[in-house]
Amino acid sequence: MARRVCFALDLVDDADLIAAYEAAHAAGQVWPEVIAGIRQGGYRDMEIWRVADRLFMIAEVEADWPRPIDPALAAVDLRWQQAMDRFQTRILSQPDAPKWAPMQRIFALNEQQGQTT
Repeated sequence: MARRVCFALDLVDDADLIAAYEAAHAAGQVWPEVIAGIRQGGYRDMEIWRVADRLFMIAEVEADWPRPIDPALAAVDLRWQQAMDRFQTRILSQPDAPKWAPMQRIFALNEQQGQTT
């Protein structure tokens, strides 16, 4: 059974860098090995949304996510991540915090049954 996970990340607040980051993520621009690694890692689907310099990633993942990926794909993904680092700013300031900060769901419309306005 798949489930949804969400993450947040900030971009450097620079219009040219934001435009370059978006161009790097346009359809067909992400390296094929990165896409293969994402899928091999247990992602069914993924979208990244932006407002100003804030990114929001929503992903549908397999029940056994995260899965290990082939070392060759992991090496390419590492190079991609390093190439993207110049655009990104971590939201969490702890030294060991992940680049993409996991988000916690605090509201679900479907859980609000019985409430009317």
